[in-house]
Amino acid sequence: MSKVKHFFTEKTPSLETLTPDSVSSVSKVIPHLVIPVGDPAGIGMEVVLKALATVNPAYQITLVGTKSLLTQAYENLSKNLSENLSKNLSENLSENLSLASTAHPATYPKLAYPKLAYPKLANPDRLRIIDVPLGSEVLREITPGVGNAASGWASFAYLERAIEATLSGEFQAIVTAPIAKSAWKLAGHNYPGQTEVLAKVAGVERYGMLFVARSPHTGWMLRTLLATTHIPLAAVPQALTPRLLDQKLELLIECLREDFGITQPRIAIAGLNPHSGEAGQIGTEEQDWLIPWLKAQQAKYPQATLDGLIPPDTLWVKPGQAWYGNLPPEDHLENSLADNSAYKLIDNPVPKTPQAHDAYLALYHDQGLIPVKLMAFDRAINTTIGLPFVRTSPDHGTAFDIAGQGLADPRSMGAAIDLAAELAIIKMASR
Repeated sequence: MSKVKHFFTEKTPSLETLTPDSVSSVSKVIPHLVIPVGDPAGIGMEVVLKALATVNPAYQITLVGTKSLLTQAYENLSKNLSENLSKNLSENLSENLSLASTAHPATYPKLAYPKLAYPKLANPDRLRIIDVPLGSEVLREITPGVGNAASGWASFAYLERAIEATLSGEFQAIVTAPIAKSAWKLAGHNYPGQTEVLAKVAGVERYGMLFVARSPHTGWMLRTLLATTHIPLAAVPQALTPRLLDQKLELLIECLREDFGITQPRIAIAGLNPHSGEAGQIGTEEQDWLIPWLKAQQAKYPQATLDGLIPPDTLWVKPGQAWYGNLPPEDHLENSLADNSAYKLIDNPVPKTPQAHDAYLALYHDQGLIPVKLMAFDRAINTTIGLPFVRTSPDHGTAFDIAGQGLADPRSMGAAIDLAAELAIIKMASR
């Protein structure tokens, strides 16, 4: 069995040595995960089946979906992967691998590498599945690559069933596959996203979207929390309030301490306007209330270093350098995780990285997620903090344009499953 990659701490040592035969003896510390498979017209079922073929087989995982659609997807993908593998082996493999090593995921359909890299699929007949049957009319409307009211209805039903089972105590963590908000709206479900549904059904008002990724180049951990999420850009200034930022910062500091073991965090906080307003010349929000708010928070949390308000165009320079490890030697410092945390990254030694922050608080969606996706499109994980259970998700969408073709990259889904298991064990151990 391959070694399980740990994201955070030494609080999860048992994951590394677990085998299916040993699960019963340690069942009290093994979380049960549930995965609603997302929009059946998208890549959700594909990335789930691919990821489950490679994650630790000791994980206790149940899917929520429609068994007939999962079986159909498995059969179609198995055929596609077999055909693609035979075709690609006859092509110039070295050229394709060289291209894929530097290619952006948007170019995947042009490359052989993704088809070769993930030839395995988990067989639905060997998986635990909560079957959500769909009527014949709904089934007829579901077609790979076409998001519509039927696929939106199905994906919402899968999520509802997963939340219900988790709140009843069957599962300790939910790993959500991608859905299409437009399809939800067509089905009559007017929610900005899965995060808001989870929070509403769980009955919590204080929650946040935290994006986590570990650099394959340096081992450095990127953590980005969004203050506002799925709202129009024009609504951001009105949505941002001292009370909202109080909640988000408190959540972030709690999460860094309880889940990542960082007791003296360094947090970078973005400004809202270009150049953070430039003393009121390019917007007044910073001068009017953001700077006074930050000063109050610095006094409230003396154990934390709160830096800001950092101009948004320069906020991401240090994270980019930490991610790629491309600073000159004199600018390299030990990762702050080694100094202020009782926990260590198990698989990698603490790398030499620039003095990037432990976490970043972005004030609106694109301010935080454009840099996250530029650095970690295929590795970032969305985790909802503040819920009574663990929730993670791959940081990508339904990709209707490649659905059913065997091209979807499952690495983010696999990372989301690993992260969910580790966080759930930490929470279970602390109770």
